[in-house]
Amino acid sequence: MTARLLAPMATRMNGLSHIDHWIFDLDNTLYPAHSALFPQIDQRMGLYIQRLLNVDPIEAHRIQKELYHSHGMTLPGLMALHNVDPHDFLANVHDVDIDVLRPHPELGDLIARLPGRKYIFTNADAPYAKKVLARLGLTHVFDAMHDIHALDYVPKPQSPAYTNMCAAHGINPKRAMFVEDMARNLTPAKAIGMTTVWIDNGSEQGPGSDRDHIDYIINDLAAFLAEVLEQVETA
Repeated sequence: MTARLLAPMATRMNGLSHIDHWIFDLDNTLYPAHSALFPQIDQRMGLYIQRLLNVDPIEAHRIQKELYHSHGMTLPGLMALHNVDPHDFLANVHDVDIDVLRPHPELGDLIARLPGRKYIFTNADAPYAKKVLARLGLTHVFDAMHDIHALDYVPKPQSPAYTNMCAAHGINPKRAMFVEDMARNLTPAKAIGMTTVWIDNGSEQGPGSDRDHIDYIINDLAAFLAEVLEQVETA
């Protein structure tokens, strides 16, 4: 694992004994970005927009990215501007080949050992997330899931998504760690007191030069959690 921290690893991790809520993003976080699952979803979003608006692939891509940046994700923009049914949209775009993912039971064992409750916090929906977790062998390790329907279609990184998540599950954000591959999604988490972890795995959303909202930068989640457990189990 490569970790670039604001202080030495042991010093930082000695301060994690207060964490009893462990929150994980799903896509490109619990599996590597190079698994080529999310590109399938991205492609299917483009096809959906082509059919919906009768536009060519280039225009569909432009609309998709414009809505992503203006609404936090493509779906809320389509709902607001084109009255799209979220269940129909998500069923279409998540009709992908899950078998490209490799099971990772070792990661499941590490997450299960973390002291406290474990959560999935995703802008995807629960049916898709459950398929991904089943393929990875991680279904049994999470206590709860908060998906885009639970968020009432107000996605990360909008601030209400984080207060919604915490309120729904009784989470004290100052006792929570949040792991994400999109650095921008960590800013609101840090603002309410969460310990933040960015997985630098080659996905498109890097932090730029401003990294004050990131406590840990890693590129191997399993290796990071093993080091976390070494500290908290001996604290």
